[in-house]
Amino acid sequence: MRKLPSRLKKGDLVGVIAPSSPPNQESLQKALPFLEELGLRVKLGNSVTAVNGYLAGTDEERLADLHAMFEDPEVSGIFCAGGGYGAARIADQIDYAMIKENPKVFWGYSDITFLHTAIGEYADLVTFHGPMLASDVGKPEFHERSRRMFNQLFEPFELHYTEEVTPLETLVGGVAQGELVGGNLSLVRSAIGTKFDLDVKGKILLIEEIDEEPYEVDEILNQLRMARKFDEAAGIVIGDFKNAEPNKRQPSLTLDQVVDHYFSQLKIPVVKGFKIGHCEPHFSVPLGALARLDGDAKTLTILPGVE
Repeated sequence: MRKLPSRLKKGDLVGVIAPSSPPNQESLQKALPFLEELGLRVKLGNSVTAVNGYLAGTDEERLADLHAMFEDPEVSGIFCAGGGYGAARIADQIDYAMIKENPKVFWGYSDITFLHTAIGEYADLVTFHGPMLASDVGKPEFHERSRRMFNQLFEPFELHYTEEVTPLETLVGGVAQGELVGGNLSLVRSAIGTKFDLDVKGKILLIEEIDEEPYEVDEILNQLRMARKFDEAAGIVIGDFKNAEPNKRQPSLTLDQVVDHYFSQLKIPVVKGFKIGHCEPHFSVPLGALARLDGDAKTLTILPGVE
């Protein structure tokens, strides 16, 4: 079992960093009061306002920010301002031994998937796949259920996703137990062949995506299939695929046809329809925590991500 970070408490200081692209400053400023409403004090990293083309500062600046927040004994948790691109550029320079010695809440998704995988693998720490400040929290459409998902950081409780949350569809029945891993499909694919290649053996693989047409999703899933990811996984949780509509390629298979092609013949439980990803509401989950996927009952149960 991976190490659980300590739960957050009212009055705790949390850091905000931008390991990927520059966050929208207007949205970020609208989001910061949300952290204060949770009873948290906020420390902004230097990367949050830095701009280096499509990156939030240089690799050195973003890396230094990440290290500083984990090393600072006064910082109890770290929230990513946004995603975009760039997290993978610093992954092989991160001091994972230091992070392992300073375990704390780390929260984000999308491009941050690469850091979730790396920190999980090399610092043995449970991290959180959830809405980001500028990308989600600061937007008018930020959902009340998405807000409530932050409560799991303050009190350890099991998460239960059933059809009371959203309709679900079972592609393959059965029950699987294992660590929940994964995140954004493109980022899982981008790590194949590197030291950060996602280990899915005996684990439940979560996938979600945004702005990829069915043929692009097909290409990524085919690579994961050939890399034997689906053979090794214990179960598959299919999250939200936002804007997965054919645009450049007409005529096209539908996303459902693509997904069914790759998953319906597997011998492990596969369930789709989870509102996890670039969506509202966004059901936040602890990655690396023990989960149970029941394809027959259409439920996903996840043990607490904090201690």
